[in-house]
Amino acid sequence: MTAHADCIFCKIIAGDIPAFKLCEDDDTLSFMDINPYNDGHCLVIPKGHYENLYAMPDDAMAAVSIATRKVAAAVNAALEPDGLNLVQANGPAAGQSVYHFHMHVFPRKTDDKAWMNWRFAPGDMDRIGQIAEQIRAHL
Repeated sequence: MTAHADCIFCKIIAGDIPAFKLCEDDDTLSFMDINPYNDGHCLVIPKGHYENLYAMPDDAMAAVSIATRKVAAAVNAALEPDGLNLVQANGPAAGQSVYHFHMHVFPRKTDDKAWMNWRFAPGDMDRIGQIAEQIRAHL
């Protein structure tokens, strides 16, 4: 597995930085977020260093997805939050602060004020169709 010398998550994987680990397997590690918004906020990461979603090979993505579901179920059973978000950011405009792919398991409380940053409003159907065509061309 690849590691990046300056990556805080790679240092956690190597044991150079302590963490409140939740579970670990050959491909993934999950641990508590030390800057939690709500109790139970934790992270699931691949052990290989991949900067973002676009750099992730399918097998690493599958491993993270399986581990994320397991951790989310445990958070839900342990804390019984009102809801739970899975949040993953790519690039600074999306709020990515550590450039090692990671999935936030984010327990929610009703009225916790941690809203996503968009409003629901009807879109322009012609524009949506045009953009769908552009995206399909790359699939």
